[in-house]
Amino acid sequence: MTEQHIPQRYATNPAQIPGMTTQDLRDTYLIPDVFVPGEIRLTYTHHDRIVLGGAVPAGGVLELGGYPEIRSDYFLEHREVGIINVGGTGTVTADGEVYTLVKGACLYLGRGIQAVSFADADGETGAQFYLFSAPAHTAYPAALVSPGEGTVRELGDQVTSNRRTLNQYIHENGVKSCQIVMGVTELHPGSMWNTMPAHTHDRRTECYLYFDLPEDARVIHLMGEREETRHLVIADRQAVISPSWSLHSGVGTSAYTFIWAMAGENQAFDDMDAAPVTDLR
Repeated sequence: MTEQHIPQRYATNPAQIPGMTTQDLRDTYLIPDVFVPGEIRLTYTHHDRIVLGGAVPAGGVLELGGYPEIRSDYFLEHREVGIINVGGTGTVTADGEVYTLVKGACLYLGRGIQAVSFADADGETGAQFYLFSAPAHTAYPAALVSPGEGTVRELGDQVTSNRRTLNQYIHENGVKSCQIVMGVTELHPGSMWNTMPAHTHDRRTECYLYFDLPEDARVIHLMGEREETRHLVIADRQAVISPSWSLHSGVGTSAYTFIWAMAGENQAFDDMDAAPVTDLR
């Protein structure tokens, strides 16, 4: 069997942004092919040593193994992972325990779980599992949260086009983890901004996965420093890496849903530094 590898994205700093072309930005921060039928497709970013990607069983069974890039015999030997299903109902089997994930459900698996596999649920097709993993120093129990059963926060206003429902799943007052903070935000019809004002998390990296976006729609994702902003044009089911120094905010040509996930210094959801729109350049 051919040894599997994880493509790597190396850490960057703000001074590199002014000299980057659009393609440079996309090659560095955008992950366009997250979900590939019949594959587990992962990307390793050296920003906080996060691994993110997708698993699409497509009628088969996919096993999550070890990779040379993380020097492990099995994937969760010294890592943890948050998993959210963005497709049809599927199952995740972890050391013999079977978890059924409907669309929008979140599963946390902690350090030390050896055998992890993905499949469609009986009679179902189309499961698409999004994975977000970070190094872990201890083990926390596995936990499954159904859609809407996390900590729900209503944010924004229709007047400012950012009315949204935020579901916090893995966080300091919810499912316990070493580093990961993870949840799902759904924009209400007529709202397009996922957050405004934009903000940074100077102590951790955040990644977004945009989904439930119509095929002919796009999200304009802002990034960079507030005095030197750039943007990425992102399609449905594509992910973006946002380093700790980079702001992140996006506006769509249609309403959409996105998974936000962070790892780094702490787990306080509100540990962020706002970037007022009047400061943006």
